[in-house]
Amino acid sequence: MVASLRPVALAKSRLVPVAEPWSSLVPGGGLRRGSTVTVHARPGLGGLSVALSLLGEASAQGHWVAVVGVDDPGVVAMSDLGVDLRRVLFVPRPRGAWAEAAADLLDGVDLVVVRPPSRCSHGAARKLMDRVRERGTELIALTEPNAPWPLPADLSLHLTASRWVMSSRLDARYVTLRVGGRGEAARRGEHVVMVPDVRGRAVAR
Repeated sequence: MVASLRPVALAKSRLVPVAEPWSSLVPGGGLRRGSTVTVHARPGLGGLSVALSLLGEASAQGHWVAVVGVDDPGVVAMSDLGVDLRRVLFVPRPRGAWAEAAADLLDGVDLVVVRPPSRCSHGAARKLMDRVRERGTELIALTEPNAPWPLPADLSLHLTASRWVMSSRLDARYVTLRVGGRGEAARRGEHVVMVPDVRGRAVAR
C-alpha cells in the first residue's frame, strides 16, 4: 500500500501546514519540508498529544501521515485533535524494525511520527534524517530522557511541565514547552499550550 501512495506535497509550498497554536509558535507558520522535529518529554507529560496534534491540519488538507511505534495512539483523541483518521497509517509494533518502517513510509506520506522503542543510534537517526531531506517530507520523533534523539533537530519541542485542570473530570491539560532548534527556531523560547483543551484540541494559553 505504501508504494502506491505519494506525498500530496504542494510543489509550490515548502511548508507542511499546522494548525494553531503551532502555526504561531514555529518559524514560518508551518513545518519546513525536509526537516526533523523532536518532541521530547518524560512519560506521561503529554508528548504524544503534542506530536499527534501536529498532524491535524496536514491530514485535514489531504496529506497522508503515519504513526510508527505507538501501541495505542488513542484514535478518539486523535480525531478530537483534528486528525483525519482516513489519512493515517499505523505501524503500532515494529519492534527492532522501527527505523526501516519509518524510512519506508517516508517514501509515501508527508509526515511520520515515530517513537523509537529504545535509544536510537547515530547511524539510524542520520539515515532517517537524510531520507527526510531527500524526499522533502517531515519526521517527528517522540523521545524521552532515557532515549533522546542523538542528533540536533531542525525544530525541537521540549516539554518541561504539565498540569491537569479538573472539575468533575479531567477537562484540560496545560503543557509548558520550550521551542528550539536551528536558525530562527532557536529564538522561540518557552510557551504554555493547552493540549487537550475541553474540546480535545490544542490551544495557546
